Amino acid sequence: MKYEGFHIKKNDTVKIIAGKDKGKSGKVLRVIPKKDRAIVEKINMVKRHMKPNQQTRQGGILEREAPIHISNVMLICSKCTDPTRVGYKTVDDRKVRYCKKCEEVID
Repeated sequence: MKYEGFHIKKNDTVKIIAGKDKGKSGKVLRVIPKKDRAIVEKINMVKRHMKPNQQTRQGGILEREAPIHISNVMLICSKCTDPTRVGYKTVDDRKVRYCKKCEEVID
């Protein structure tokens, strides 16, 4: 089932909780809502065979990040520095995310 609101956003620090990179953490570079996936810096690296073209003058085998499913990442709270679940509450007539462990507002 596809849904619009995700518990992570671009530039969040996340920890990988499942898959080949389990236990690693990194910064979210991009969120892809239509596919329920996110691209995390230095996580899920894959090799791509690229032909030389206008953008990449040099061809060859390049390593880059592949998307990882949104359910396999967990937000790291900046205050308690632990992976945490995310809750939502209204503060000053706007919806904000907060850490379920320490109750600290993330946004």
